[in-house]
Amino acid sequence: MSTLDAPRRARKLVPLLGPAFVASIAYVDPGNFATNTAAGAKYGDMLLWVVVGANVMAMLVQWLAAKLGVVTGKGLAEVCRDQFSARVTRGLWVQAEVVAMATDLAEIVGSAIALDMLFGIPALPAGLIAALVATALLELERRGHRRFEIVIVGMLSVILAGFLYSAFRAGGDLGAAVDGFQPHLDGPNSVLLAVGILGATVMPHVIYLHSSLAARRAAGADHARRERLLKATRTDVLIALGIAGVVNLAMLWVAATLLHPLPQSTVDTLPEAHHAYAAVAGQGTALAFALALLVSGFASASVGTFSGQVVMSGFTGRKIPVLIRRLVTLAPALIVLAVGVDPTAALVLSQVVLSFGIPFALIPLVRFTSDRSLMGSYTVSRVTTASAVVVAAAIIALNAFLLLRIFG
Repeated sequence: MSTLDAPRRARKLVPLLGPAFVASIAYVDPGNFATNTAAGAKYGDMLLWVVVGANVMAMLVQWLAAKLGVVTGKGLAEVCRDQFSARVTRGLWVQAEVVAMATDLAEIVGSAIALDMLFGIPALPAGLIAALVATALLELERRGHRRFEIVIVGMLSVILAGFLYSAFRAGGDLGAAVDGFQPHLDGPNSVLLAVGILGATVMPHVIYLHSSLAARRAAGADHARRERLLKATRTDVLIALGIAGVVNLAMLWVAATLLHPLPQSTVDTLPEAHHAYAAVAGQGTALAFALALLVSGFASASVGTFSGQVVMSGFTGRKIPVLIRRLVTLAPALIVLAVGVDPTAALVLSQVVLSFGIPFALIPLVRFTSDRSLMGSYTVSRVTTASAVVVAAAIIALNAFLLLRIFG
């Protein structure tokens, strides 16, 4: 095929991209800021390998979610409702709602922290502003999914630019970072952060969302279009999740380079990290960090609410107005802000809650995508299924170990 065909292929491909970019916002949400910044500040480059591993897992999981949607024409929650008993479906729905609340907690609290950093707005009013902005962004989706996707891509670009700038300003010894890509941990606190990074990277609510977005694209598709969608989806996942991975690596790298050498008591929270960035690298780095956090909070809050709608309609077959949905999932975040709970600690713990929700989405996903009666000729290979099983087993084992450390 000649090089002249490349622009033509790109023009055909671009309209098919987008769902993975919407999903990828959840992988660079304020929870990632909290866990990656804490990991870099406390352990330097040691947990870089966790970020890489989590991102590879995310690519596999999101590819399976999108493939299920394209092939079946249904989202994961809808397939669960079709395949499981009413009791199992209700149980999955309830835990998915808990995950949605943990997601909203991270996103609204993160936005509130950023608004305080930038403008000195108190926590509770800042949380309300974040909720309003996120709801306004979601209104774009009601007017056409392509508009929403384009805005989300733009916001992801802002976050990426902010951390690439910060990484450039931070400098650092790349050679020394190599050790961070060799798997190792250092005590229960590092395990807690590793699980938090995993929870902030492999996000259960966007497994449901991505499968639903892909299913919407595949509505009424014939075999030829389904094949094109599957090829485009692979590209979509690789590009979108690849960008999210670069952001997470840069996030941890900047914290490791600039904050790890400082006394640990000075960088226990995101506001403290913001002040430390200003002190050691200048106001430009601090501003880039705060702006990236703000954009991340706004974008991920809208995606989180969208995911909640998909979860409810998929598991129950019912929809409720976005405003009511927003109020229900927003309540825990506003309570945290109102009573003065340490926002950064709440962010990290919310990511641990998310990690516990992963198996409840991932195990049905693996089962369905390996079911030939459901997927037909598109059933995933044994190697892919085995890889997904290993991912699920690793996540469950980490969570079990964490529970033993906390309650044992």
